[in-house]
Amino acid sequence: QFEHPPTKLLRKGHKMTTSNFQVTNLKCEYRRNPLGIDVSQPRLSWQLDAPQRGAAQWAFQVVASLDKESLFRGDSVLWDSGRIETDQSIHIPYAGPTLQSRQRIYWRVRIWDENNQPSAWSETAWFEMGFLDEVDWQGQWIGNPLVGGPRTPVPSPYFRKEFELSSEVQSARLYITSLGIYEANLNGQQVGTEVFTPGWTDYDQRVQYQVYDVAELLTPGSNTIGAVLGDGWYCGHVAWEGRQRYGDRPKLLAQLEITLTDGRIQAISTDETWETAVGPLLEADLVMGEAYDARIELENWSPAITYPHPTGMAIVAQNTTPIRAKEELIPIKDPSIVWSWPHHNWIFDFGQNLVGRVRLRVKGERGTTITLRFGEMLDENEKLYTINLRSARQIDYYTLKGDPEGEVWESKFTSHGFRYVEIEGITAEPGRDTLTAIVLHSDNPPALEFECSDPLLNQLQHNILWGWKGNSVEIPTDCPQRDERLGWTGDGQVFVKTATYLSDSASFFTKWIQDMADTQLDYGAIPAVAPATKTLKKSDGGAAWSDAFIIVPWTIWQQYGDTRVLETHYAAMCAYMDYLVENSPDLIRMLPDERELGQENADWQIGGYGDWLAQDGNTDIRGLTPKNLIGTAFLAYDANLMAQIATALGKHEDANKFSQLFRHTRQAFIDRFITRDGMLVGQTQTGYLLALYFDLVPEHLKEPLTAALLKDIEVTRKNHMSTGFVGTRYINQVLTDVGRVDLAYTLLLQKTFPSWLYSVIHGATTIWERWDGWTEENGFHDPGMNSFNHYAYGAVGTWMYENIAGIRTDPQTPGFKHIILAPTPGGELTHARGVYQSPYGE
Repeated sequence: QFEHPPTKLLRKGHKMTTSNFQVTNLKCEYRRNPLGIDVSQPRLSWQLDAPQRGAAQWAFQVVASLDKESLFRGDSVLWDSGRIETDQSIHIPYAGPTLQSRQRIYWRVRIWDENNQPSAWSETAWFEMGFLDEVDWQGQWIGNPLVGGPRTPVPSPYFRKEFELSSEVQSARLYITSLGIYEANLNGQQVGTEVFTPGWTDYDQRVQYQVYDVAELLTPGSNTIGAVLGDGWYCGHVAWEGRQRYGDRPKLLAQLEITLTDGRIQAISTDETWETAVGPLLEADLVMGEAYDARIELENWSPAITYPHPTGMAIVAQNTTPIRAKEELIPIKDPSIVWSWPHHNWIFDFGQNLVGRVRLRVKGERGTTITLRFGEMLDENEKLYTINLRSARQIDYYTLKGDPEGEVWESKFTSHGFRYVEIEGITAEPGRDTLTAIVLHSDNPPALEFECSDPLLNQLQHNILWGWKGNSVEIPTDCPQRDERLGWTGDGQVFVKTATYLSDSASFFTKWIQDMADTQLDYGAIPAVAPATKTLKKSDGGAAWSDAFIIVPWTIWQQYGDTRVLETHYAAMCAYMDYLVENSPDLIRMLPDERELGQENADWQIGGYGDWLAQDGNTDIRGLTPKNLIGTAFLAYDANLMAQIATALGKHEDANKFSQLFRHTRQAFIDRFITRDGMLVGQTQTGYLLALYFDLVPEHLKEPLTAALLKDIEVTRKNHMSTGFVGTRYINQVLTDVGRVDLAYTLLLQKTFPSWLYSVIHGATTIWERWDGWTEENGFHDPGMNSFNHYAYGAVGTWMYENIAGIRTDPQTPGFKHIILAPTPGGELTHARGVYQSPYGE
């Protein structure tokens, strides 16, 4: 430690020149003042604000204490880092005494500037520990006797417990989780603003819990704690597989700990003394929808049933952003009539494809049932287009109690992907205020502002952003409307970098990386979705999908400077690499391992997913690019990234091993897929792009191979792409790297099919799953797979931000510690503006 800490010098009256730096935006584990974390050595970050150019941090000092006042007095300090000479101001590990459950740690920081002058102390921040040991949980899992079936739901269970408090409350914490999803309340007031808690995990391995400060909701005397549960991912519909993929019914675990002003501590935990009943919430399914009968009263309470803790399941703190209601939208015009017998139905247009629910305001006779149907598009007859939902119902029902003053209702435990809502059952003509759309997504802080002189590009950016909003609901999903909504790894890896520009997504993806690790099979393979049910956790997900387990952590490190996510999963990533090498004879990656594939999965998974939805002339949705070419290219890319990761972790022997693997795989790729005159097996745009982007082409063959790619784009396809999910991510950057930024702009601004702007000029407000989801020539594509909110092709956002705005991190100093600012004008743009909130600041 510094021999004479500045705090002591100042107490002795020693005067020091103060820097004009301000230390701001203090965070712990990516969040401000997080409540209930279980990271044993949490990391602290801050940002610096100074008016002069060339300002820099020379050193820092962090002090931490168990109470706020001692930080100002300078005594009873729990941890004083002393002066640490470094310019690092993110991911500084707490290095004080071992943290205990329930502890709140207050901390502040100051820095020394480039002139070695100290700044003023920052404002005080804090973090609070959750439960760090299983024995901290005193409650039992409780449930209701009703249980549904594989396709049949039952009413949602309500729970309650009455208790007495003898004096005023000094502090109170509610520790709570569920198998299913919950909404808790104290004395009739909702606890927290989060939605769909505790979130989705592989329940066979872990479930998250939340912690709430509930002191203000409690009073001396009689109090009641309550909760209602929805099926959620645990026992509701997941994808096309039906219900009960993890368990048969929802269950609740809660522990309310209260410290009274007289010093006594009182705990109320879930057990057999709690009561349960069913009430007006008759059905609550994330995929199918919700049914609510306002006439039904909560009565006939009976003792709750207790259950043992599931074997092998850990209870972990939610160390990531929760889902919240973020925006409200009103219809952009008066509702229109859809003629149907015996009454009119009405369609509301919110002008934006979104994910969420609606708030219904209605008057009517007791017993009248209102039906709300949700869809993304209207068909050629201006009726709601829902055939693309497959088995997902996406319908809510509300039965009126007949209140003459009117009734207001919104669902709790379902979400829909929609722009349009059809309402049936109302007798009076509705107005725009009848329905309000509530936008739901994970609360990842916005990080980017981008706009330019081309209004179509601005709309494309809008669509990319809203595609990310709608598909960042607990995990990065592939679509938010049909019976799927899964964390497809291939979709996530092509979009992850764009997502990190759009929002502060570090903790969001750190959690999803853990989901991928939880899916890993014993022999090292990574399935195609995460989290995965038992039936979806079958085998390797194939090239560009399973490789997300390498690419996503590497991207989080590059964008946020976070090496802990690499450390945490390094062994599992190495196991995955071992699996790839073992199943790649002569380093040519073969088809996915089929040892555990059932026949029901074989038809759609054997061969991997290829260049999914490519427009390269093949009717196969996997595209024409050979699967083993894609696989071998990604094996080489993985090895290259692993060499960088090993170097960052100081594992130099491993780094040499992975560098050698990259060189050998690169040579295997050249020998197998590139001819002596620079032609590529398959001759597809995606094949050329992977070879160039992953540095798999000998120097003397780059010119002819590049020429072949350019000819295919410019001549054969008349300035159009033919790429699918895999190739589209790289096309504009490759063209820029080979000196054809003009062609990159031509593709970006192309308005005819297939192109990014084709959907824009036809009214899209999010990114479509398919280039040809709807065309003027053919109308709607196959409804079996036709989402109009699917972020994968929005990965072009990365190129826009890094080349039009010109903002990118230096790969040698991850996390925007050193930035590269290099706009590349083109496409007749007359201006562009970009602002990015990086870990180190704006």
